[in-house]
Amino acid sequence: MPVSPALAEDLAARIADLYEAAEGAMLDRIRTALAEGIDSPVWVELKLAALGNLQAAIQTVIDALALDASGAIHEAVAEAYDRGQQAAAAELGAVATGQAAVAADVLPTAPAVDRLAAALVADTGPVHQRVLRVAMDTYRDVITRASAAPLLGAQTRRQAAQSALDAFADKGVTGFIDARGRGWDMRSYVEMATRSVVGRAAVEAHTDRLAAAGVDLVVVSRAPEECPLCKRWEGKVLARAGAPGARTVSVEHAAEDGRTVAVDVAGSLPEARAAGLLHPNCRHSVSAFVPGVSRVPESVPARATYEQSQQQRYLERQVRRWKRRAAASLDDGARTAATARVRAYQARIRELVADTGLPRKSHREQVAAAR
Repeated sequence: MPVSPALAEDLAARIADLYEAAEGAMLDRIRTALAEGIDSPVWVELKLAALGNLQAAIQTVIDALALDASGAIHEAVAEAYDRGQQAAAAELGAVATGQAAVAADVLPTAPAVDRLAAALVADTGPVHQRVLRVAMDTYRDVITRASAAPLLGAQTRRQAAQSALDAFADKGVTGFIDARGRGWDMRSYVEMATRSVVGRAAVEAHTDRLAAAGVDLVVVSRAPEECPLCKRWEGKVLARAGAPGARTVSVEHAAEDGRTVAVDVAGSLPEARAAGLLHPNCRHSVSAFVPGVSRVPESVPARATYEQSQQQRYLERQVRRWKRRAAASLDDGARTAATARVRAYQARIRELVADTGLPRKSHREQVAAAR
């Protein structure tokens, strides 16, 4: 079967859910700490005195997250690598070539898995440090705003506190910058980083297995609503490894001894991946190309435009945003208003899905439950 980052997408979602649940637990602890005695005339003094208690509670959440995430990351990378190997074995077994027996042998996975998992653990490590800092800064900011607002006559203490909590619920823990200088919130950053690594694990395992079986060529699938980065590689045959650049190669026919066939090769797989193919969230896959047996895939009709698929992602983010707002609500009125916005964005998703035929992915609209 073909391999793609999507083969391990669910594994990345599991890791991201851990971080989102921790963020939700942190928000819940801040909200609970602030709500207690909010109408008391000595509320500010009480809240400042409780800083140490809140910090200890948040640190407990972070310690549990670090422990859970480390184990989950190693499991996810190992599972992704195993899926990639199985995909290659299934492909070569299906074409019934002499390479199938070689493909059935299990390759050693520990070195590759440990390398990839260690890189991801190191990449997400700074996230834990930032969580505590952001949590305590948010708590202090809410106290400052809530204590100053009544004096200025702009808002009541409760309204000011809710406004500050809403701002935090909207953006969450932010400040994570990737190699291209783009900013991310915590869940998105962790999911992006994890998808990249588990996707790489699946693809590496697939190509390692193909290499062991002596398969040198792969073919890229065609996918609907493809992004500009991937479009140029759709339906193209690539060298599994080696030099970049297009060329025509003469290779032995897989099923007929003594016969050779000419194959147009668009470049190498490393070249295509460096140019963006198989990026996180990529819809494309690669599969073994067996000369004389495999066929270049046909075009796939698009259900919608790429822009419409991105509009769906935007609406899903808004649903999650307002669900976080509901969780941060200090009273029933704010919670009801946030829930109404959730339903409004879900209605827009249903309309978009009905108009375009895009599949609705309800899991993308969910917020991981705080623990």
